Amino acid sequence: MMTHGEVQRLDPALRRLIGVVLLGGIMGILDGSMIAVAADRLAHDFGTSLATVSWVSASYLLALTVTIPVTAWAVDRVGGRRLWLGGLAVFLIGSILCGLAWNVESLNAFRVLQGIGAGLVDSLMLTLLARAAGASRVGRVMGLMGVVGSSGPVLGPIVGGIILDSLSWRWMFLVNVPIGLLALALSLRIVPRDADNTAPVGRLDVIGIALLGPGVAAGVLALSQVAERGTFTSTWALAPLAAAFLLLGGYAWHALRPRRAAPLIDLRLFTRPSFAASVLVGGLVGLVTFASIFALPLYQQLVRGHDTFEAALLLAPLGIGSAISMPLTGRRSDRVGARLLALGGAILAGLSALVFTQIGPQTSQVWVTAASFTIGFGLGAVGAPTISSLYRTLPAELVPQGSSVLYMLNQLGASIGIAAVAVVMLTAGDGNPLSGFHAAFWTVAVALAVLILASNLLPGRLAPQEPREQPPAGSDTALAGAEEPA
Repeated sequence: MMTHGEVQRLDPALRRLIGVVLLGGIMGILDGSMIAVAADRLAHDFGTSLATVSWVSASYLLALTVTIPVTAWAVDRVGGRRLWLGGLAVFLIGSILCGLAWNVESLNAFRVLQGIGAGLVDSLMLTLLARAAGASRVGRVMGLMGVVGSSGPVLGPIVGGIILDSLSWRWMFLVNVPIGLLALALSLRIVPRDADNTAPVGRLDVIGIALLGPGVAAGVLALSQVAERGTFTSTWALAPLAAAFLLLGGYAWHALRPRRAAPLIDLRLFTRPSFAASVLVGGLVGLVTFASIFALPLYQQLVRGHDTFEAALLLAPLGIGSAISMPLTGRRSDRVGARLLALGGAILAGLSALVFTQIGPQTSQVWVTAASFTIGFGLGAVGAPTISSLYRTLPAELVPQGSSVLYMLNQLGASIGIAAVAVVMLTAGDGNPLSGFHAAFWTVAVALAVLILASNLLPGRLAPQEPREQPPAGSDTALAGAEEPA
């Protein structure tokens, strides 16, 4: 991990900014996964079904996903600081209301509000830190941020289990209140004020929002329905999937046709090889990470007989491995580029996935823990260099758009990973949990083979470049932007 001395070598202002941004961001990251262990409790307390309770997670995820593309435009219109403070406030209000919810319908509505706040905060974490760090330090800062991001999906169920063991489910939301108030107070003092922007900001692409946000949300909803129902042929999955294709296809036509106003996300970004490779790898990392997080607790519960809280604790080595790896490789990528580090991490994760295809009910827990640690370490070695390469090779004015695309594809990858593993474990196991688990990790291994190939497309060592003035946002020159590394 980043040592104390290495943190101290960062500018004091940057160190403080990193701290307050990570404090604000950890709430949304934990809240997205913490609720997973509360489904039974919520169904019992509200007297409803698990299918209805599943919308407590789905409504949050859908609201978060829809908010992401709007952030790229709003950060220039409103300013990063104002938007960050607004996102924290919305998330805090949503958390309070969730803790006071009187039925499952009101909880779902308040989770939408909470998800909007999380969408703003999560997207701005990347943008604020990348802009403050600069190209020469973006790797180490993104690696440090990755500690929080990679630990959240693992720590969330553990924290949720601790709360549910002795307190009401309401405290899963109310615990955000002191953290949110502290983050708001520190942000008012530490997050730098937005510079006066004399450049004109284009009008909001309302048509783009109407197509892109719901299109991505429909895709996520379709995948969550596949995971819940165990089949792709259910009307509940096919209807939103068809809507996603129509809406996203409509957005592609809208964004690429000649027009005066800039689209919400300029698809010409994908003509930059380094950007296209980075977001592809980012999506695959999300897929493999959440597929593993979904499958490993089921092995511990269904094959080894552990309870929910024990299974959550035994998932911790994956998060620890990633938390150790991301700062190390992120910092290293500032000097050697992303390609070799990501390739090595993908190979290590692939070998770990193959180990999981061979374990059984009597396999020593030491080997299972070791494989969990190494798959997390390998994925961390892919994630941090990939994120830093995206920010290092994009012009500064395109960072918000790049952040939105990366985060959306990572979320989609996570949804695909969960859905794929759920379907495979249900259909390939024939009622045998161990066979289903093996089939799930063969699926993960195939995805990691694709990830190994995609890692070769990432930028290598960066040639030193003199600082130069960035071209105006949205121009063709801006899209050409920084030079492509070797």
